[in-house]
Amino acid sequence: MNRFIEYIRELNAKLDRLAASKQMSRIRITGSVIWNLVLIFLIFTTTAVVFVGGLGLGYFASLVKDDALISKAEMRDQIYNYDETSEIYFAGDIYIGKLRTDLERRETSIAKVSPTLINAVLATEDEYFNEHEGIVPKAVLRGLLQDITNSSTQTGGSTLTQQLIKNQILTNEVSYERKAREILLAIRLEKFMTKQEIIEAYLNIIPYGRNASGKNIAGVETAAQGIFGISASELNLAQAAYIAGIPQAPFAHTPFTNTGEIKDAEGLKPGIDRKETVLKRMLAVGYITKEEYEQAANYDITKDFRDPEPEATDNYPWLTYELEDRAKAIIARILAEKDGIDPERLDEEENLEEKYMILADRDVRSGGYRIYSTIDKGMYDAMQESAQNFQSYGHTFTTTQIDEETGEEIVIEEPVQVGSIAIENNTGKILSFVGGRKFNLEQQFNYATQAYRPNGSTMKPLLVYAPAIEYGVIGAGSPVADVKFTLGSYSPSNYIESQELGIIPAREALAKSQNLPALRLYDAIRDRKPASFLEQMGFTKVTPGDYENLSAAIGGLTYGTTVEENTNAFATFANGGQFIDAYMIDRIEDLDGNIIYKHEVEPVKVFSPETSYMVTDMLRDVLDEGTATRANSALKFSSDFAAKTGTTNEHKDVWLVGYNPNISLGVWLGYDQNKSLYQFNNTYGQPSTRVNLLWASLMNSLYDVNPELVDPQGQFERPANVVNASFCGISGDAPSTACTQAGLVRSDLFNRNVFLPSKVDESLNASSSVMINGKAYIALDSTPREFVTTGGSGINSEFASRILGRLGGDPSKLWPGGTSNVVSSARFNADGSPPQAVSASLSGNAITWSKSASNDVIGYRVYDITNGSRTHVTTLRDGSGRQSTITSGRSYIVVAVDITGLESAQSNTITTVAAPPTEPEQPPENNKPDPNEGNGNQNGDTDDGSNDGTNGETPNGNGEGNSNGDGDNNGGGNGTGNDTDPGNGTGQTPPTDTNQ
Repeated sequence: MNRFIEYIRELNAKLDRLAASKQMSRIRITGSVIWNLVLIFLIFTTTAVVFVGGLGLGYFASLVKDDALISKAEMRDQIYNYDETSEIYFAGDIYIGKLRTDLERRETSIAKVSPTLINAVLATEDEYFNEHEGIVPKAVLRGLLQDITNSSTQTGGSTLTQQLIKNQILTNEVSYERKAREILLAIRLEKFMTKQEIIEAYLNIIPYGRNASGKNIAGVETAAQGIFGISASELNLAQAAYIAGIPQAPFAHTPFTNTGEIKDAEGLKPGIDRKETVLKRMLAVGYITKEEYEQAANYDITKDFRDPEPEATDNYPWLTYELEDRAKAIIARILAEKDGIDPERLDEEENLEEKYMILADRDVRSGGYRIYSTIDKGMYDAMQESAQNFQSYGHTFTTTQIDEETGEEIVIEEPVQVGSIAIENNTGKILSFVGGRKFNLEQQFNYATQAYRPNGSTMKPLLVYAPAIEYGVIGAGSPVADVKFTLGSYSPSNYIESQELGIIPAREALAKSQNLPALRLYDAIRDRKPASFLEQMGFTKVTPGDYENLSAAIGGLTYGTTVEENTNAFATFANGGQFIDAYMIDRIEDLDGNIIYKHEVEPVKVFSPETSYMVTDMLRDVLDEGTATRANSALKFSSDFAAKTGTTNEHKDVWLVGYNPNISLGVWLGYDQNKSLYQFNNTYGQPSTRVNLLWASLMNSLYDVNPELVDPQGQFERPANVVNASFCGISGDAPSTACTQAGLVRSDLFNRNVFLPSKVDESLNASSSVMINGKAYIALDSTPREFVTTGGSGINSEFASRILGRLGGDPSKLWPGGTSNVVSSARFNADGSPPQAVSASLSGNAITWSKSASNDVIGYRVYDITNGSRTHVTTLRDGSGRQSTITSGRSYIVVAVDITGLESAQSNTITTVAAPPTEPEQPPENNKPDPNEGNGNQNGDTDDGSNDGTNGETPNGNGEGNSNGDGDNNGGGNGTGNDTDPGNGTGQTPPTDTNQ
């Protein structure tokens, strides 16, 4: 004992000596400093945490401060708002079916769900579900930190409650504001609903990829039935784990393609791997044992996949999706208005529109609405049948590509597509439409209502002729210039590129769909902004550039228009100038039968009744003698129709829009990828012919269903202020004596309120002309008379400049070929040099020669130089051929003559050998005399001008088919020729117009 006490004393003495040492003193000082630093760090950290936390809470509060507090009843209603599907109806309240939403759901209760599936969902999606109160704070902070640091690893932090809020109450918008609202509402929902109610709602709304029919599905009962063919209560562990793993990436993990086929091994692998992950989570959480895990992990899940089950064919795919889209647009505006937002803002603010369209989409699919359409079932069915049976659409292209889901090579067809729509004029009701051919479930694209394409020449009455009449610039038959021009790099032409018809009536220019007159007329009125009429008539994609671009006159809009918009605009003419917006949904009722939407017709005045009637009268000619005669002849009934065709560059689009007092029908044909329709014409016919025939077929199908509506008894009524008035067909002014003597007085319709011809015509003066390269020019004083056509009238240069306007053009083309009594249109500036010589040759008993290389040659003279001096034999004017019969045993030369009278150097000499004398053969006693014997030289040249563009002496047509501006082959040859030349014995006849 004493020894132990002594030991303690020694130890204490050592400790005292150590404490008094310098080394220990340093340790004490260092420890004190460290302790103070730790205290300072703790104080700073605590302050920072409190500060940052305060900022975070303040920011959180700012994000949700404007949110109205959702009541318990409202929240529960929205959470359970998944059990009612809206229905759609034809006109007359004829039931169509449930609204197509591309999502199948079968509601179930939690009591009918396998507990194993519930455990699998909790282990995978929310392992703390039974402990938390709506959110897991550490998971929220982790997700926030990952987002702030832009981490490549995103573990997610949403509980089942938060996911339920996001899917049923909020949107999928990615923003801190939405996340803050989600957190707040999740906490609130936990106070209003039990855990059982929350998990049940979640299991009914969550998406699960596709079923064996390839349809999108949601809810565990639908998933169990659609994937395995059993109820959710019957799922084993492996099946439950497979289904629980699908929501992370529904379309990657689902075992079926969008066509209902089972994916290959590679395609199934993501879903099977996800099943393994779910099983590991269940094992880790303690829901299953190691033995159960091993058994389920080795389970061949693929043997349980049900066989593909084809979906019953939907008879109305285009109609269903179209009605859904239109209903969503209506409901979005209703929802916005309920929130105190002006619905017009949805047209201007893209983000706002997106938000309310998402809300409307959910509301339409789950709101249990009854949507009543304007579509006439009989007409719709008839149009689909007619379109399906039409055999002349054109070639179907095929390509191959790799299917992204299966990896297999598949054949993709690209047929000619069609869009067509029928509108009741005075109400705007869309009675029927054809949305396309071979409905594509993935695209769900409607070519009648959604495809924006250039509308070609159907634009002309809308943007050019109707505005020009409305402004008082023209009457129905006023003259317009069909003459080429160049504006910068823009050099347009008619459908027949070489064709220039000169001065023609506006009525004819529209009926034949000539491009050049429309462009010139549009240029003359462009400063008045006629494109505003398009916007008044419902064109939704008119740009500032469309107000300025000249090509807009022939359909060259920046974005184009739809069949619905184009047809609706033409109905404006049928309605006397009032635009009535077309619509497809008449009313929408809620579950209780309350009408929440009813369409109201609101006419908008665009054109006067006078303008509308005059345009309609002009468009009647399109069917009677213009580009839609094939359609007219194919109709099974006769009605007061007006119509317009249209063709775009390279025949990528063809159109026909026609209307009578009751109904308007528009048709478009074209490829989805803008290929040319102008191929395989020998099999399918010209593209313009195809659209003519299809339009008639569709109109006939409508007539078969409702002849009283489609073929009204009455005709378009002519307003009192539309009068017939006479005018000079050259200028459009009141007839002058010169115009009357020239036989150019015409009569057509005018609106006496805005324009009647009153100024006396001054466009003509007495004139003589010559032809140079097929064009008429005013003869000079020095021009040899033998080449001159006299006794006619000429278009004076001042008027020629005025009608050609700022676009200019060749004035000689204003009256091509010196036809009628108007013999000249322009002056030719000669170069003052003799023309170049020609080369002559002998052909049988005729001398022929080459064309002079000079550009001012008005014709040729043939001389006999046998006796050493020139003896004039014959004169041939420009356009009369380049050969003449000659006498044997003599020598001849040819010279070219220019407009000033100068002759070229003579050609080489052509000498014929005299024929040896022969005894005349005695004719038989009863022989009749040859009626041609002794008639002299008739100069019967039959050159049709195919080599050099001229016509032979014997007048004949140039044979060029007068395909009009839209490609319809309705014309014949343009006959040409010259008046008889006095004294030259050519026997030529005056021209004859053979156009049809």
